[in-house]
Amino acid sequence: MRQIAFYGKGGIGKSTISSNLAAAYAEQGLNTMVIGCDPKSDCTRNLRGDADMPTVLDVLREKGVAKLGLTELVAGKQIEVDEIVHKGYKGVLCVEAGGPEPAVGCAGRGVIVAIDLLKKMGIYDNFDLDVVIYDVLGDIVCGGFGIPLRRGLADDVFVVTSADYLAVYAANNICKGIARHARREGSPLGGIVYNVRGALDDFALVDEFARRVGSKVIGTIPNDTTIMESEIYARTAIEHSPKSTIADRFRNLAASIYGNKETVSPTPLSTKELADFALRIRQKTREEYMTAQGQS
Repeated sequence: MRQIAFYGKGGIGKSTISSNLAAAYAEQGLNTMVIGCDPKSDCTRNLRGDADMPTVLDVLREKGVAKLGLTELVAGKQIEVDEIVHKGYKGVLCVEAGGPEPAVGCAGRGVIVAIDLLKKMGIYDNFDLDVVIYDVLGDIVCGGFGIPLRRGLADDVFVVTSADYLAVYAANNICKGIARHARREGSPLGGIVYNVRGALDDFALVDEFARRVGSKVIGTIPNDTTIMESEIYARTAIEHSPKSTIADRFRNLAASIYGNKETVSPTPLSTKELADFALRIRQKTREEYMTAQGQS
């Protein structure tokens, strides 16, 4: 079983990448499960055509987990598998951890509870899974979101970033978390995924960042209108436009990640190095803007 985790700044495109890679693996006949670890609970939306889907925490609240606890609920068989695991495109298993009620509790707790429940119910073992994908909220300040790192659940972690400074800043913070836990049998860094977003498209900057933290860019997803169009219909690009160039890009990325053997404990940039990197990003962004203004 290959277990893969995607981290990155909020809105950077982790769910787009996770769902398209899941679709690519399912096309190949691999039994695939995606676990959405974002309290917004929208990680698997494009695999299920926007169909409503209860989260793990929703189901547990209904079952009274606060009174009984996970072990008692599972032992008493008060939770059925199909209440928390739902099928999507080509049979991809979809799970959404969910979050607490607004202004109550810790958002990261959903990740801890969901993974514990899946293990207690034997879902990792009984479904003959080939691939498990964790789609994790970029902010790993909360310990719950760091669970796939700390427990070494993922064989490797892939950080999604653009050339935008805030995305690189988040990527560097995530590398700090990976480095901290990789030394204690946590999950290592498998590579950087460059997802083109925002005003600046500069592969060289992202490639430099990847090399400086000791890793590599394992794949690039360009800004493509087919992605936006497919998501309007709550589908992956692979389902919506299977013969498109971008669908093949996702398939190639899926193959690169599945076959990846090179992992590292990253060396994050220092505060000063990151500040210098930020200045260069801003300068390049200004140059791009001025060029565009001149052309207009």
